[in-house]
Amino acid sequence: MAGRSVPALLAPAGRTCSNGEVLLPLDDVLRLLTAARSAAEKEGVPMSFAVMDPGGHLLALTRMDGAPWITADVAQGKAWTSAAYGVPSGAQKEKIAAMPVFATAITAMTHGRFTPQTGAVPVYLDGVLVAGLGASGGTGDQDEAACTAAVQATGYSTSA
Repeated sequence: MAGRSVPALLAPAGRTCSNGEVLLPLDDVLRLLTAARSAAEKEGVPMSFAVMDPGGHLLALTRMDGAPWITADVAQGKAWTSAAYGVPSGAQKEKIAAMPVFATAITAMTHGRFTPQTGAVPVYLDGVLVAGLGASGGTGDQDEAACTAAVQATGYSTSA
């Protein structure tokens, strides 16, 4: 985070486990969700947001008032996909377009979690993947923009 001035309240505070894994503290997860909600409110689009750790485990989920119930599941799938590959979920959409059989197979193998659609971004701290943040409720581009804004507002990065 060198060279960046981030308000102390929003500064990332990743913790390292004894095995070297970097964890995203719950307070930071909640800050990401708050920043994402703020971005969605600016667009006037109710959305759901999910944060997944790099192992694909749900850290937090929120659905804004007015967001359809299905958006919660879609946001989780997008976040899972971004966390699994360390890139925006839309990158998998482009990659899979020419391989529909593989897309179907990997979706089945991951019990439906693989969601190659635009709307999620990876969350990096000092070059280490710590989460995926996914959204659903707007267009894919609106979803991704809200996630990107949240990551940037909290002092994290969307790339290594």
